[in-house]
Amino acid sequence: MNKSWRIKEQNIDRAEEIAKKFNLSDLVSKILSNKNLNNQEIEKFLNPTRRDFYDPFLMPDMEKAIDRIEKGIKNKEKIIVYGDYDADGITSTVILKRFFKDRKIDLDTYIPNRLNEGYGLNKNAVEKIAKDGYTLMITVDCGITSIEEVEFAKTLGLDIIITDHHETLDTLPDGIAVVDCKRKDSKYPFEALAGCGVAFKLIQAYCKKFDINENECLKYLDIACVGTISDIVPLVDENRVIAKLGLMLIKQTKNLGIREILNLSGYKDINSTTISFGVSPRINACGRMGHQEIALKLLLTDDPFEARKYAKQLEEYNKQRQEIEKKIYEEAQVQAEENLDKPCLIIGKEGWHHGVIGIVSSKITDKYYKPSILLCFEGEEAKGSGRSINGFDLHKAIVDCSKYLKHFGGHSMAIGLSLDYKDFDNFKKQFEEYAEENLKDIPVQELEIDEEISSKDINLDSVKDLKLLEPFGESNSVPQVLYKNIKIVSIRTLSEGKHLKLTLQDENTILDAIGFNLGDLADKYQIGDKIDVVGNLELNNFNNIESIQINLKDLRKSIVK
Repeated sequence: MNKSWRIKEQNIDRAEEIAKKFNLSDLVSKILSNKNLNNQEIEKFLNPTRRDFYDPFLMPDMEKAIDRIEKGIKNKEKIIVYGDYDADGITSTVILKRFFKDRKIDLDTYIPNRLNEGYGLNKNAVEKIAKDGYTLMITVDCGITSIEEVEFAKTLGLDIIITDHHETLDTLPDGIAVVDCKRKDSKYPFEALAGCGVAFKLIQAYCKKFDINENECLKYLDIACVGTISDIVPLVDENRVIAKLGLMLIKQTKNLGIREILNLSGYKDINSTTISFGVSPRINACGRMGHQEIALKLLLTDDPFEARKYAKQLEEYNKQRQEIEKKIYEEAQVQAEENLDKPCLIIGKEGWHHGVIGIVSSKITDKYYKPSILLCFEGEEAKGSGRSINGFDLHKAIVDCSKYLKHFGGHSMAIGLSLDYKDFDNFKKQFEEYAEENLKDIPVQELEIDEEISSKDINLDSVKDLKLLEPFGESNSVPQVLYKNIKIVSIRTLSEGKHLKLTLQDENTILDAIGFNLGDLADKYQIGDKIDVVGNLELNNFNNIESIQINLKDLRKSIVK
């Protein structure tokens, strides 16, 4: 699809001021100037410290939660942590389990099976937990919409503390405490924490309340970092503090599970890319394939032999996930092509693995730049996942189109849902009508360009300086640069035509370029063409020789003046 290119407005004077104040390269200073940060905010952005965490007691109901947990500990109650099966939920559970274990307090854990139980609290699990004698449950990364389940738990004598980060409904569950920064009455300065971020704030509050050395909670920032980056929350403000400090800790982590995953991933550098593409998919694969307890055991074990065994199991589940995902994606593309006249893509099929369709939905949305919801039909029920595009609030859309839904939850960019199969066509029609009305003013896919560069910017030091802006992720993307009027010296495709490989030249500057999934553009260009390219500058290390490469996002022929 055609993409529009938009160069961010430049503030040259501010960029020069930043360069002098912080001793940064022109390229990095220009990119920072676009973020509209004052000097104090830039210092925090570049060098976050433990002092940059907000007071956890500013969160709604945090005091109530800590008081009830302490009461449960003193009364020797059976306490259980109820998590979620994705990387955020697993890491949230691990944070609480390990922290309290260090206090000689044994909290049990429960992670629902994605395939049999689905997301969030369910009455069968609640009933079993109550029958097993638990009197206090702490949810992590779930529970904010579980109004009926919490009421049911109360009838069984089970108190529930909810810690979550998902969007709230108009009515909150009637738990002992409901800790969620997205509550409408929240006064917390930052509302975009991941579930593991909220779990981290809980143990931070516990340390503060009982005068425990803050290092006792900070040592779990490696776990919190993995969950935060995995959940694709904005890597700004407090999330950036968690991620940046956590990545530093991961480099020397004592968690055997994280070490083993890193060894298997093959990544040499420890950065947000390593977590996003090396660690997260392996943890998530367990939940997707219905083996969530293996990922939990991996991150909880202190036995190196067990860690190696569980990590290998993660690797195997991830391979299975990849095979299933490839098949579903091929089938989903066929249906998507048949529905391109629609404002959104609501598609489904019997036999699709509902633990994997969320990833495929994300790929479908990326490919066609339309909100998508993929559903697997299982007898009389349909279960699905959806992904959105910038400017279209998928959670709001689902709330407005919930007439035919049995369950749903999520946030603006990603949702999960279930409905009766017989209602699929009615739901599809209702959602398409909503999308038609609400997508009118959303422009075509836009590539935001941080800076236009020339040959003077192409040097190893400038590109290395871009690492100062890490960790990259949602709301802090890898900087995208525009390079105009550069000549194609060589052009070919890789991986059976899937990817595009170019060598580019501007005067005495030679630049390699790789365009993943852009192989279909090869026939539109030839050697000698002058082109404009947009992409990310990165270092390529081949045979111990460092060179600069541009990871292409788009290209077009230069306008001859």
